[in-house]
Amino acid sequence: MDILAVAQQAAIASYPWIGKGKKNDADGAGTEAMRNRMNLIDMDGTIVIGEGEMDEAPMLYINERLGTGKGPKVDIAVDPVEGTTFLSKGQENSLTVVAVSAKGSLLHAPDMYMKKLAVGPKAKGHINIQASLTENMKSVAKALGKDLTELTVMIQDRPRHNYLIKQVFDVGARVKLFPDGDVTGAIATAIEELEVDILVGIGGAPEGVIAATALKCLGGDFQGQLVPQNKEEFDRCLRMGLSNPKRVFTLNEIVRTDECFFVATGITDGMLLKGVRKKDNGLMVSHSFLTGKGISERYQLIEANHSLIR
Repeated sequence: MDILAVAQQAAIASYPWIGKGKKNDADGAGTEAMRNRMNLIDMDGTIVIGEGEMDEAPMLYINERLGTGKGPKVDIAVDPVEGTTFLSKGQENSLTVVAVSAKGSLLHAPDMYMKKLAVGPKAKGHINIQASLTENMKSVAKALGKDLTELTVMIQDRPRHNYLIKQVFDVGARVKLFPDGDVTGAIATAIEELEVDILVGIGGAPEGVIAATALKCLGGDFQGQLVPQNKEEFDRCLRMGLSNPKRVFTLNEIVRTDECFFVATGITDGMLLKGVRKKDNGLMVSHSFLTGKGISERYQLIEANHSLIR
């Protein structure tokens, strides 16, 4: 519940910047609120996925220590504002996300591209990122007991994904395109009501680790493969301890523990969560998604009223 409060306060702090065209200010407000709230928690936390390296970000940088120093030692992956451009333009699907796991259990993924493949619990064990999307669709359809034409595949709307979109169309399946931010799409594969069967494509590696943590909690499956764009990025992987940067990472290699949980709070409305709202009486309303070990249900959706930002 402490981490839930972190996500809630970050989302509320970002709320005034919705539609103002200043994505850096929005991100800064969310980041500051997240950092301040985390430092009140009895934990010895280390940022492994954050806003950048120490010399690139004033706070929530990789390897930054958070919390009081007392309590459990944990890895923390954050994105204070996933979808900063959405938020700055007043568009949907902007949210705050936090993933926490036992110390030393999260992949230290550099800020570069990652090839991703995600499915929900019923298709767990039936994906292979090294196979074609067509082969994966056939495997997933069989696992789900669906005809290929009934599958829905979520893909980021980018020219680099045109070959994936063609494969979906060629087998008669459905494409669900999205403009940016693939954490929600990965989670959607594990939420039956959202009617997404597969997420596939190339996106940010840090978001991949966060999405993988959520799917670990939800019982889904995820595979990732880093895509260094140049020698500098390749060498950066080596410096971060990844001896074979182009290897395929399974879900259990990205999140090497069951002691983990994930929280997201909506900033603007989206397919998973409602955005922050301000009532006439001054109360702020947040809508959050919570999943992880120790939660009685597979996940919870929590709507909360806040009198002020602490």
